[in-house]
Amino acid sequence: MSSLPIRSEILDTGNFAIKSARIVVNAPAAKIFEILTSPKRHQEIDGSETIQANFSGPDRLVLGSKFGMQMHLVIDYKILNTVVEFAENELIAWRHIGRWRWRYQLKSLSPTSTEITETFDASDIPWICTLWLKVRKAYPWTQMAIAKSLVRLKEVAERS
Repeated sequence: MSSLPIRSEILDTGNFAIKSARIVVNAPAAKIFEILTSPKRHQEIDGSETIQANFSGPDRLVLGSKFGMQMHLVIDYKILNTVVEFAENELIAWRHIGRWRWRYQLKSLSPTSTEITETFDASDIPWICTLWLKVRKAYPWTQMAIAKSLVRLKEVAERS
């Protein structure tokens, strides 16, 4: 008997510049939040497979933290992110110079179960960045990367 693959639920946000998905993880919110607030662990959960390494920043992120990532998407590059939203065990979001945000919202369903919604939000970015994302067809690709990231986050949180 084969089991079905784990999938996250892709959400219709009604806005082409906002891509979102959610998943239920059998782990407490605090455990999941520790993974999200550790930039050294972001490569483990990256569904886009663009993160190569964390090269700067604190061990644990808080509001205002800056952290650098070594990336690869066709070419190698480095990006500096800043945490712009933060509520312990409930919410973390960061952005970089392009100003789009990656947001994780956690909702405890029970002491051992958490619903996570990940959102890529490019709704309030400079027009040149919007043009760049459209030209490289980033929106559909990003939607799939978010869905994959949540599956990876579930696997990591439930395994450890």
